[in-house]
Amino acid sequence: MDGLHPELPGDECDIRIRDCFSVKYIQSAALFCRFGWAIESGYASTGTLSAEERLRHEAFVLNALFSTVAFLESSINELWSDAADDVFFFADKKGEALLRAVGEKWSNENYFDRTPLPAKYQKVLEIGNMHLFPDDDPDFSGIKDLIMIRNYLMHYRREWVIIHSGRQAGVPAETHAEKFEQLLKHRFAENPLAAKNLPFFPDRCLGHGCAEWAVTTSLSFTDRFFRELSLPASYEGIRDELVTR
Repeated sequence: MDGLHPELPGDECDIRIRDCFSVKYIQSAALFCRFGWAIESGYASTGTLSAEERLRHEAFVLNALFSTVAFLESSINELWSDAADDVFFFADKKGEALLRAVGEKWSNENYFDRTPLPAKYQKVLEIGNMHLFPDDDPDFSGIKDLIMIRNYLMHYRREWVIIHSGRQAGVPAETHAEKFEQLLKHRFAENPLAAKNLPFFPDRCLGHGCAEWAVTTSLSFTDRFFRELSLPASYEGIRDELVTR
């Protein structure tokens, strides 16, 4: 717990703590991004890469993706928890009214837990009579794709990866790797450490470009979400720390 001390003998009151893990997760994601960028930059300068550096690069990129989705999950969970517990930090009267409405209209914890992550954000906006994100909104569709990648990697099942010499446009994807290629191929820079003859996913996809896209898209989405609610984002005070290179 940050800078807080347990109750000392003779104290007349308990100390209650509400931590904010969304900040820790997005700080971690940005840090992993910077580490991945440093390795790719070093490779661009020297043309050499040790086995240890390659392993570290993979770890940094994967954990940037995992931490970014954890940030999205914890951000909305923290808001709902504060609303459910009637605890309002940094909120004006309008913000308090919104959070109180969320706590009253979405009091079923089991229903909240079962709601898909993107829908949790939409539900809060709906309760507040705010504009919902359109399904084709770049940030909203981006976080849905990011969550899909994270879920695939977290619950990974091996499958055949097919390397096509050429693929006709409009042909349906046969594997997860092909689906991710169709979704992501032109969204960010490919991993420069991967040979060009390797499959797009995971080899050429999972580099700093993908990790940076995950962080910046998620921050753009949550920035707009909290701005729509007229509530401060939990990471507002450390925004300068969230650089990705």
